[in-house]
Amino acid sequence: MDIVFVVDESGSITSANFNLTKSFLSQLAGRLDIDSGRTRVGLVTFATRVGTGFNLNDYPTIASMQSAVLSLNYSTGGTNTAAALAYVRTTMLTPAAGDRTNVSNVVVVVTDGHSDNANYTQVCKKLNALHVICYTIKELYVIIYG
Repeated sequence: MDIVFVVDESGSITSANFNLTKSFLSQLAGRLDIDSGRTRVGLVTFATRVGTGFNLNDYPTIASMQSAVLSLNYSTGGTNTAAALAYVRTTMLTPAAGDRTNVSNVVVVVTDGHSDNANYTQVCKKLNALHVICYTIKELYVIIYG
């Protein structure tokens, strides 16, 4: 499976909650079958604009992927989820970025709220048309702390 995490780093997230998200994703990576090559993980951050991240073929081991996640820096801005998902569709889910045609694609959006962009629904439909499975984890820090 190829998994792309789309991580909200908008102003409403806060630095502390962004660090919780990084910790969660690092721990989750430890449970994925990355070292064997069966699972590839990519990641992109977003706020007003698409931020930093890494492609599906950048980190082939759990340790290297965890290190990359933990080294992410918090930004701030709006919540342009549509731009991030469009970037995933046009840039990350491509062979050049490590996407494999013979495995399922999963996109997981980690956010605290609604997109600032009205095109969000249209972009999601375009991903669904490509048979991409999409999940949203909303308010992860609330889930962690209950």
